[in-house]
Amino acid sequence: MVSQTPLPRGASPRILSAMRKRREARERAVQFLFQCDLNPPENLPAALDHFWDAHRLTLQLDRNPGPTYGQPVDVPPPKAEEQAMRIFADGLIAGALEHQVESDEIIRSFTKNWELHRIAAVDRTILRLAIYEMKHRDDIPPVVSINEAVDLAKKYSTEQSGRFVNGILDKVKSSILRPARTAKTSAETLEP
Repeated sequence: MVSQTPLPRGASPRILSAMRKRREARERAVQFLFQCDLNPPENLPAALDHFWDAHRLTLQLDRNPGPTYGQPVDVPPPKAEEQAMRIFADGLIAGALEHQVESDEIIRSFTKNWELHRIAAVDRTILRLAIYEMKHRDDIPPVVSINEAVDLAKKYSTEQSGRFVNGILDKVKSSILRPARTAKTSAETLEP
Protein backbone atom coordinates (compact mmCIF):
# COMPACT_ATOMS: atom_id res chain seq x y z
CA MET A 1 0.00 0.00 0.00
CA VAL A 2 1.29 3.46 -0.91
CA SER A 3 1.62 5.89 1.96
CA GLN A 4 -0.04 9.21 1.47
CA THR A 5 1.30 12.49 2.77
CA PRO A 6 -0.77 13.25 5.88
CA LEU A 7 -3.15 16.13 5.57
CA PRO A 8 -2.91 18.92 8.15
CA ARG A 9 -4.93 18.40 11.32
CA GLY A 10 -7.65 20.91 11.85
CA ALA A 11 -7.69 22.02 8.21
CA SER A 12 -11.11 22.99 6.97
CA PRO A 13 -12.95 20.59 4.65
CA ARG A 14 -12.67 23.19 1.90
CA ILE A 15 -8.88 23.35 2.21
CA LEU A 16 -8.62 19.56 2.33
CA SER A 17 -10.76 19.30 -0.80
CA ALA A 18 -8.54 21.82 -2.61
CA MET A 19 -5.42 19.87 -1.57
CA ARG A 20 -6.91 16.62 -2.87
CA LYS A 21 -7.82 18.30 -6.16
CA ARG A 22 -4.30 19.66 -6.53
CA ARG A 23 -2.91 16.17 -5.92
CA GLU A 24 -5.26 14.78 -8.58
CA ALA A 25 -4.27 17.61 -10.93
CA ARG A 26 -0.59 16.70 -10.46
CA GLU A 27 -1.38 13.07 -11.26
CA ARG A 28 -3.09 14.12 -14.49
CA ALA A 29 -0.17 16.43 -15.31
CA VAL A 30 2.30 13.56 -14.83
CA GLN A 31 0.16 11.29 -17.01
CA PHE A 32 0.02 13.85 -19.81
CA LEU A 33 3.71 14.76 -19.54
CA PHE A 34 4.62 11.07 -19.63
CA GLN A 35 2.64 10.75 -22.88
CA CYS A 36 4.42 13.81 -24.28
CA ASP A 37 7.83 12.41 -23.35
CA LEU A 38 7.16 9.20 -25.26
CA ASN A 39 5.10 10.67 -28.09
CA PRO A 40 5.36 14.48 -28.40
CA PRO A 41 2.13 16.01 -29.72
CA GLU A 42 2.16 18.17 -32.82
CA ASN A 43 -0.66 20.33 -31.45
CA LEU A 44 -0.47 20.77 -27.68
CA PRO A 45 -3.91 22.39 -27.15
CA ALA A 46 -5.63 19.68 -29.21
CA ALA A 47 -3.70 16.95 -27.36
CA LEU A 48 -4.73 18.46 -24.01
CA ASP A 49 -8.38 18.61 -25.08
CA HIS A 50 -8.23 14.98 -26.21
CA PHE A 51 -6.52 13.94 -22.95
CA TRP A 52 -9.15 15.61 -20.76
CA ASP A 53 -12.05 14.34 -22.87
CA ALA A 54 -10.69 10.78 -22.64
CA HIS A 55 -10.25 11.17 -18.88
CA ARG A 56 -13.85 12.36 -18.44
CA LEU A 57 -15.12 9.52 -20.65
CA THR A 58 -13.21 6.98 -18.57
CA LEU A 59 -14.66 8.41 -15.36
CA GLN A 60 -18.17 8.26 -16.82
CA LEU A 61 -17.69 4.63 -17.88
CA ASP A 62 -16.37 3.80 -14.39
CA ARG A 63 -19.47 5.36 -12.84
CA ASN A 64 -21.79 3.48 -15.19
CA PRO A 65 -20.12 0.17 -15.98
CA GLY A 66 -21.61 -2.19 -18.43
CA PRO A 67 -21.55 -2.81 -22.14
CA THR A 68 -22.23 0.07 -24.47
CA TYR A 69 -22.09 -2.05 -27.64
CA GLY A 70 -20.52 0.75 -29.63
CA GLN A 71 -23.16 3.27 -28.57
CA PRO A 72 -21.99 6.79 -27.81
CA VAL A 73 -21.56 7.50 -24.11
CA ASP A 74 -23.23 10.65 -22.84
CA VAL A 75 -20.62 12.58 -20.87
CA PRO A 76 -21.96 15.56 -18.92
CA PRO A 77 -20.07 18.86 -19.13
CA PRO A 78 -17.30 19.32 -16.57
CA LYS A 79 -18.25 20.68 -13.16
CA ALA A 80 -16.61 23.82 -11.79
CA GLU A 81 -14.16 21.85 -9.64
CA GLU A 82 -13.14 19.74 -12.67
CA GLN A 83 -12.55 22.91 -14.67
CA ALA A 84 -10.48 24.38 -11.82
CA MET A 85 -8.44 21.17 -11.62
CA ARG A 86 -7.79 21.30 -15.34
CA ILE A 87 -6.69 24.93 -15.15
CA PHE A 88 -4.18 24.05 -12.41
CA ALA A 89 -2.94 20.94 -14.25
CA ASP A 90 -2.69 22.71 -17.61
CA GLY A 91 -0.57 25.41 -15.98
CA LEU A 92 1.75 22.75 -14.55
CA ILE A 93 1.94 20.98 -17.91
CA ALA A 94 2.68 24.16 -19.87
CA GLY A 95 5.30 25.27 -17.36
CA ALA A 96 7.00 21.87 -17.17
CA LEU A 97 7.17 21.69 -20.97
CA GLU A 98 8.41 25.28 -21.29
CA HIS A 99 11.18 24.69 -18.75
CA GLN A 100 12.02 21.10 -19.68
CA VAL A 101 15.50 21.89 -21.01
CA GLU A 102 16.36 23.73 -17.78
CA SER A 103 14.92 20.90 -15.66
CA ASP A 104 16.86 18.30 -17.63
CA GLU A 105 20.10 20.23 -17.03
CA ILE A 106 19.35 20.32 -13.31
CA ILE A 107 18.63 16.58 -13.28
CA ARG A 108 21.89 15.90 -15.15
CA SER A 109 23.85 18.01 -12.67
CA PHE A 110 22.62 15.88 -9.75
CA THR A 111 22.78 12.47 -11.42
CA LYS A 112 26.44 11.98 -12.09
CA ASN A 113 27.26 8.96 -14.24
CA TRP A 114 23.63 8.61 -15.39
CA GLU A 115 22.41 9.60 -18.80
CA LEU A 116 19.00 11.25 -18.74
CA HIS A 117 17.51 8.60 -21.02
CA ARG A 118 18.55 5.87 -18.53
CA ILE A 119 16.31 7.33 -15.82
CA ALA A 120 12.89 5.67 -15.85
CA ALA A 121 10.49 7.76 -17.95
CA VAL A 122 8.01 8.08 -15.08
CA ASP A 123 10.71 9.25 -12.67
CA ARG A 124 12.09 11.68 -15.25
CA THR A 125 8.61 13.11 -15.80
CA ILE A 126 7.94 13.48 -12.08
CA LEU A 127 11.31 15.17 -11.57
CA ARG A 128 10.68 17.62 -14.42
CA LEU A 129 7.30 18.61 -12.97
CA ALA A 130 8.59 19.00 -9.42
CA ILE A 131 11.64 21.00 -10.51
CA TYR A 132 9.41 23.33 -12.51
CA GLU A 133 7.19 23.84 -9.45
CA MET A 134 10.15 24.41 -7.14
CA LYS A 135 11.95 26.84 -9.44
CA HIS A 136 9.05 28.75 -11.00
CA ARG A 137 5.91 28.45 -8.87
CA ASP A 138 6.26 30.70 -5.84
CA ASP A 139 2.68 29.81 -4.87
CA ILE A 140 3.75 26.22 -4.09
CA PRO A 141 6.18 25.58 -1.23
CA PRO A 142 9.14 23.47 -2.40
CA VAL A 143 8.52 20.88 0.34
CA VAL A 144 5.00 20.36 -1.02
CA SER A 145 6.43 19.76 -4.50
CA ILE A 146 8.89 17.25 -3.06
CA ASN A 147 6.28 15.39 -1.01
CA GLU A 148 3.88 15.20 -3.93
CA ALA A 149 6.64 14.02 -6.28
CA VAL A 150 7.75 11.29 -3.88
CA ASP A 151 4.16 10.08 -3.47
CA LEU A 152 3.68 10.07 -7.25
CA ALA A 153 6.92 8.12 -7.74
CA LYS A 154 5.82 5.53 -5.17
CA LYS A 155 2.37 5.27 -6.77
CA TYR A 156 3.39 5.13 -10.42
CA SER A 157 6.91 3.73 -10.26
CA THR A 158 8.70 1.87 -7.46
CA GLU A 159 9.53 2.33 -3.79
CA GLN A 160 13.15 2.88 -4.83
CA SER A 161 11.93 5.59 -7.19
CA GLY A 162 10.48 7.46 -4.25
CA ARG A 163 13.90 7.55 -2.58
CA PHE A 164 15.63 8.46 -5.85
CA VAL A 165 13.21 11.33 -6.57
CA ASN A 166 13.46 12.56 -2.98
CA GLY A 167 17.28 12.56 -3.14
CA ILE A 168 17.42 14.59 -6.34
CA LEU A 169 14.74 17.07 -5.27
CA ASP A 170 16.32 17.56 -1.85
CA LYS A 171 19.49 18.69 -3.65
CA VAL A 172 17.44 21.00 -5.87
CA LYS A 173 15.72 22.47 -2.78
CA SER A 174 19.05 23.42 -1.25
CA SER A 175 19.89 25.43 -4.38
CA ILE A 176 16.65 27.47 -4.26
CA LEU A 177 16.80 30.91 -2.68
CA ARG A 178 13.35 30.99 -1.11
CA PRO A 179 11.80 29.47 1.99
CA ALA A 180 11.10 25.75 1.57
CA ARG A 181 7.91 25.67 3.60
CA THR A 182 6.08 28.83 2.58
CA ALA A 183 4.49 30.14 -0.56
CA LYS A 184 3.23 33.40 -1.90
CA THR A 185 -0.51 33.63 -1.99
CA SER A 186 -1.99 33.22 -5.41
CA ALA A 187 -5.32 34.01 -7.02
CA GLU A 188 -5.07 30.62 -8.72
CA THR A 189 -6.95 28.11 -6.54
CA LEU A 190 -8.88 24.96 -7.10
CA GLU A 191 -12.03 26.39 -5.68
CA PRO A 192 -14.78 27.56 -8.03
